[in-house]
Amino acid sequence: MPALPPLNALRAFEASARHLNFRLAAEELGVTQGAVAQQVRGLEARLGEQLFDRLPRGLNLTEAGRRFHSPLRRAFRLIEGAVDEFSPYGQVTISVTPSFASKWLVPRLNDFTARHPDIQVQVDAREKLADFNRDGVDIAVRQSRKPLGKELQAVPLFSTEFMVVCSPELAQRVTNASDLTRQVLLSDSHGLWPLFLERAGLQGKPRMMNFSQTSLAIDAAVSGQGLALANAALVASEIALGRLVCPLDQVLVDDLSFYVVTPQKPRQPDLVAKMRDWLVSQV
Repeated sequence: MPALPPLNALRAFEASARHLNFRLAAEELGVTQGAVAQQVRGLEARLGEQLFDRLPRGLNLTEAGRRFHSPLRRAFRLIEGAVDEFSPYGQVTISVTPSFASKWLVPRLNDFTARHPDIQVQVDAREKLADFNRDGVDIAVRQSRKPLGKELQAVPLFSTEFMVVCSPELAQRVTNASDLTRQVLLSDSHGLWPLFLERAGLQGKPRMMNFSQTSLAIDAAVSGQGLALANAALVASEIALGRLVCPLDQVLVDDLSFYVVTPQKPRQPDLVAKMRDWLVSQV
């Protein structure tokens, strides 16, 4: 039987393949980015194969890397499952976007842990869609216009209502929809402002400030930089605290919904069911 590569090198490669980023892999493993890169280079030298294409902004798996990562990920999952058998706690990993995590999930997680003290929660917050087979994710919340695949179960979580919000000070200058054309509109990656303006019968090209994440647009609205168009559930806490107000009665109803997404056959059905039921109960 040939000698196996060092376990640290295998862990470094597996984490890097999931994140497609040495820095994020290093943060997960608690080592330096240089150590991860060195471990991967050593593994490539031992195997005689290039596992990654190094890009200016991250990594891409080569064909050899993809072939190697799939069984390696399954092997680590088996090891994790064996260790879980001896742990008094179960662990459920939930994949969400950074905006959903900061504006909705994290402020409520204390309630879940109080109800289920025997379950540890790992939050994986990133924009990239999770791969249930590769990433070790049990359940996800994603914003989509339709369910994400036949092999997945998708349960609607939020309504599709988007509202205009701004700081209380700015609201004094917005008394009807036509006032929007004279203000800065804070847009996120969903880009729903043009649809809202069209349905409101407004023409012209208002000033826009664009953000890659909804949470950033909401934070900019709180600081008085303009008006955001956000899902009602994501701004509910800011409105309750008086940091944001809704200056207009008009809302945008769109089919861009939040779904709780799970595999048809989750690897931890009991834990997944508890997390899914809790998410729905919080709406």
